[in-house]
Amino acid sequence: MNIARFVFNPIQENTYVVWDTTGECAVIDAGNLSAREDNALVNFITEHKLRPVLALNTHGHFDHIAGVEFLRKTYDVPFAMSGKDAFLLDAAAASARMYGVEVRETPKKIDRDLDGLTEIGFGHTRFTIIATPGHTPGHVSLYEPESKTLFTGDTLFRESIGRTDLPGGDYSWIMRSIIEKILPLGDETKVYPGHGEDTTIGHESLYNPFIVEVLNNEVNYRG
Repeated sequence: MNIARFVFNPIQENTYVVWDTTGECAVIDAGNLSAREDNALVNFITEHKLRPVLALNTHGHFDHIAGVEFLRKTYDVPFAMSGKDAFLLDAAAASARMYGVEVRETPKKIDRDLDGLTEIGFGHTRFTIIATPGHTPGHVSLYEPESKTLFTGDTLFRESIGRTDLPGGDYSWIMRSIIEKILPLGDETKVYPGHGEDTTIGHESLYNPFIVEVLNNEVNYRG
C-alpha cells in the first residue's frame, strides 16, 4: 500500500491518498477546500494514473469533509463514514464559520455507513474499521494489518490527542479508544493522524503525555 499526504485548508488537515498495485485508490478525509488544493489532488491522481473508488472518512468535522463533494462529482465515488457522525454534516458550515472559514458544498448524506462494519477496502487493500469514539461519537480509525498502518483521524496525534470539548466529544471515551483499542495494535504500528506528523504507537506510549499519565496510573481515564 502506498500513501501520499496533503495538508489542506486553514485548519492544516491531513488528507491521504492511498493506493495499491491495482491502481485503485481511496482518499481518506478529503479536506481540500480551494481550487488550488483541488488541482493539487487531481494532478497527483492523474500523474500516478490512479482510479479513485472511495471517499473514506474517519469522522465528520468540516475540515475533514470539505473536499468530499468535489471528489464525488469529479470521480463519482461513494462517501463512507459512520452514521453516528451524520449530525455533523448539517452543522459543517456553521462550525467552519466559528473558525473564520467559509466552506463550499459539503455532503448531505452518507453513501456507505461504516457503523457496524468491520472492514472496507479498495483493490487488494482492506482496512479493519476500529470504532474510536471520543473526539466525535462516530469516529473510526482505519487499520491495514499487512503493513501495520493506522489512520487515526483526530483521535491520536503525535504526542497529543484530539479535542474532546466539541459537541459529542468525551475524554473518557477517547482515552478508552486509545488505551484499549489502539495501543494493543503494537509498538511498531505506524500512525497517520488527521493533523501533524506521523508517528508510531511505540513512540506515543513513551512520549505522549496523555497516554503516559494513564499508563502511570496518574489519571483514571474511566473517571
